[in-house]
Amino acid sequence: MQTFSAAQEQTPPSDGRQHTFQDALLDQITGRWKLFGTISGKNVEHSVEAQWVLNHRFLQVHEKDVATPPAYEANIMIGYDNLSERYVAHWLDVFGGRFSETLGYGTRSGDQIEFIFEYPDGPFRTIFRWMADKKQWQWQMRTKNNSGKWVEFSNLTLTAAGGQ
Repeated sequence: MQTFSAAQEQTPPSDGRQHTFQDALLDQITGRWKLFGTISGKNVEHSVEAQWVLNHRFLQVHEKDVATPPAYEANIMIGYDNLSERYVAHWLDVFGGRFSETLGYGTRSGDQIEFIFEYPDGPFRTIFRWMADKKQWQWQMRTKNNSGKWVEFSNLTLTAAGGQ
């Protein structure tokens, strides 16, 4: 027979259906955006739309190349693990299941969240930085090269796409 104290019985779980994810920083990215910058040294332009989904438990960020047909498309699901006190990111894109199986873990510092992904071919860092004075987001991505040095993979800026 199990016994529990009254305090244990009344303590709600740190996550679950009754808990929504409230994050003032990520609220700044909801809406429609134009993304531009460089990926692997090449100029890119994408559209981005972000909204809270799944009972306000995840921020869904839909990114898509503006080319027809698009060369790149991704759905990024950002949530928060209250027990571990860290952000989580599921990055699902056109590269398929092998790369989408890697969960990114993030920490917040001021107006930025840095995610680390341990991909099969090496670690990858993604930083989402809110620049309040410009009302823009900066996304920087770095990968570790064969000699163990962090190198830039992309440097991207998001600006509001009308109606925000």
